[in-house]
Amino acid sequence: MTSIAYSPISIQTSAQSVPSTPDWLGEVTLISRYLQRQGVLTAIEEQVRFARRRFGRDEVIDFVAVLFGYAVSGERTLEVFYEHLQPWADAFMALFGRDRLPARATLSRFLAALDQTAIESLRTLFLKDLLARPLEKEEHPGGIFDRQGNHYLVFDVDGTREAARQRALPQTADRPAPQRRLRPLCAPGYTGRKRGEVVRSRTTVLQAHTHQFLGTFGNPGNGEYRAELRRAVTAIHSYPETHHHPEERVLLRLDGQYGTGAVLADLAGLAYVMRGKDYQILKRTEVQTRLKLPPDQHLTHPESGVVRALYDCPGLTLDPTLSPCRVVIATHPAQETKSRVGVTRAGVVYELFLTALPQSAVTASDVVALYLHRGAFENALADEDQEQDPDRWVSHTALGQECWQIVSQW
Repeated sequence: MTSIAYSPISIQTSAQSVPSTPDWLGEVTLISRYLQRQGVLTAIEEQVRFARRRFGRDEVIDFVAVLFGYAVSGERTLEVFYEHLQPWADAFMALFGRDRLPARATLSRFLAALDQTAIESLRTLFLKDLLARPLEKEEHPGGIFDRQGNHYLVFDVDGTREAARQRALPQTADRPAPQRRLRPLCAPGYTGRKRGEVVRSRTTVLQAHTHQFLGTFGNPGNGEYRAELRRAVTAIHSYPETHHHPEERVLLRLDGQYGTGAVLADLAGLAYVMRGKDYQILKRTEVQTRLKLPPDQHLTHPESGVVRALYDCPGLTLDPTLSPCRVVIATHPAQETKSRVGVTRAGVVYELFLTALPQSAVTASDVVALYLHRGAFENALADEDQEQDPDRWVSHTALGQECWQIVSQW
């Protein structure tokens, strides 16, 4: 008997349109089944509710299913996503236990109608789900150990900014003032380029060793970094509680945006390592006296080769209402190109690092190395932007965009 091998490749010979299956539909199938087994879809259906109109038979879970699919698909816009999904709409919604795909206009109205209570319910479910499911059967939370053997869990808090590219509109006396659709959720802000664009900021919280995102908080313009930091600290507090880790062994790494004494009050007693930005500290008499003495240590950056001289200054009072802070001053000779960080004086670049870690357990070089290794968080954010791109515009309202970013991070 002769066996005939059939090729899985089909060649279309007619002019009739035969849409191909989207390449991301298989991944959506796996994720939807997993979410169902974990009870996530049921929890969203039961706990995320709000008063609404003009949604017909659609429920919250219908719209969340669309957002989950859009996040997985990687399509650049919702319009393209709907175009590729339309021939498979019934099969897609059946994966989530639903029978009808909401229209794109209905999804837009849903995102515009969301209230703060519904968003916080969704955010609470996201964090609860993350904490309830370990990455492995025997989870290893990672962390660092100081020179006295104390185990710290490290969390990074930082933000990303997305610029809203808008077309130039004619403004003449016979035309009304233009109304920008993204104005309610954006504001003028700095995007790293000298351009006058409106932006929206998103603060993220990451467990540095497991790369688990614990939260996302958005605001117009450059954001409200202190308010977002307080919310991030609240989310971080739940992590050691769940993993039975001492709260005093939780360490935050923050960039120079937070580097003032006033911010220390927002950390709720957590240990921290951050880059300082208040260079008036260098004018203090006790600091000037310390800089005239030999440095405590030298640290060579493994990639750039820059050798930093480190001066440890414990017990400096940055805010009269707070406990004294330990300041590590790093210096190195200025190069031909201006240094992007620190302040340059008399051919020397000065950098400030603030911490609450004790000298007996963490040396000055440990503090600076720990902060400089924070670059891994920048890589994690870059990977998130490339693979997931949660800053894609989905709604013209702040709460609608916030809903999308929570689902995308989920």
